[in-house]
Amino acid sequence: MSDNKFVTAFTVTEAVAVQQLKDALPDILTESLGSNEVYTLWGVPLDKNADDNRIKVVLIKFLRARNLDIAAAKTMLINTLRWRKEFSADTLLDETFDEKVYNDRLGLLYKTDKEGRPVTYNFYGDLDQEAVFGDINKFIRWRVQLMEKGVKEIDFVHVDSMVQMHDYKGASMFGRTANAKEATNTIIKIMQDNYPEFLATKFFVNVPKWGSIVFKLVRPLLSEATVKKFVICAK
Repeated sequence: MSDNKFVTAFTVTEAVAVQQLKDALPDILTESLGSNEVYTLWGVPLDKNADDNRIKVVLIKFLRARNLDIAAAKTMLINTLRWRKEFSADTLLDETFDEKVYNDRLGLLYKTDKEGRPVTYNFYGDLDQEAVFGDINKFIRWRVQLMEKGVKEIDFVHVDSMVQMHDYKGASMFGRTANAKEATNTIIKIMQDNYPEFLATKFFVNVPKWGSIVFKLVRPLLSEATVKKFVICAK
């Protein structure tokens, strides 16, 4: 087992909590997936007996998201594994979408920051609201696929998080449909519930004056820890 900078940075309390959560993996897998067979999450095998520090880096995310409450972190991980099965998240990267609608003008994964963290971009200006959000489920699957693309670039050895860039150039407050609002709320919940502690920083660029109104509407859906990672750049 090679050293892992994220694991060596654990506090004593974190290290103990991670080990306890790791020891509970067979029970977690049985309760969530119906079998204690090792499941691979984000490229990391959730194996209680494996000498792989990446497992600890994954598990600490759930613990930190629940303030090191082991029982709560266990429940969160169980729910995430159940969601992944129900959502077919493991095969999401193989899905294709209509490129006339879901293309690089809507969002993409592009390069890394200076720390080597993957960067995803989401663009909100000049959207055909009906085409993009007309089928909410399809948009949600596309958006989660973008997240999975970013996570795939995380090795849990050199980097353990990602950067997101949200560009509002040309976006209109009055152009948002009911479907767009519903999709936004659903995505926020999915990310908070199933991708804990993956966000290093989220930049909001070209934010119009009305952006603060929208932020106030979605603010109750966001954890304080998440909001602290936001950097808002107005026009």
